[in-house]
Amino acid sequence: SFFGSEWHKRWCVLTERSFSYYAGEKSKQPKGSFPIERCSARLAAGIRKDSRKNCCFELLCPGKRSYEFTAPSAAEAEDWVEQIRFLLRDLSSLTIPCEDEDEEEDEELPDGSDSMENSQKSTPSPEWPSPEPEGDDIYEELPGE
Repeated sequence: SFFGSEWHKRWCVLTERSFSYYAGEKSKQPKGSFPIERCSARLAAGIRKDSRKNCCFELLCPGKRSYEFTAPSAAEAEDWVEQIRFLLRDLSSLTIPCEDEDEEEDEELPDGSDSMENSQKSTPSPEWPSPEPEGDDIYEELPGE
């Protein structure tokens, strides 16, 4: 617009392969949608010049346009970027990504076997409680109620 860029409030939905945005939370049809497979996400404080400049992030899609967003807070913008990056790592990998990248995928147990083999061969020890019987009563009764 004449006075600067106009921002429109949108309801965004991130799935494992796409990013969609709607006019509102109750909208049935998205205003737009695109696959995130080759996109990248980053915080983008330079998009806005007002007090919400630290709440901005963008999705950059090669060969397409970039999508710019403002979250309600800086923490939520960081969360959007982290979640998108997490999904992108998952899409480009044959293994499931971990929140903590320092963890070893196949930790060895003290006896030298790996955790997958051990979990398939193990049987419950006698001191473990037996499983709860299946039924409709899944709620615990608290004293005084």
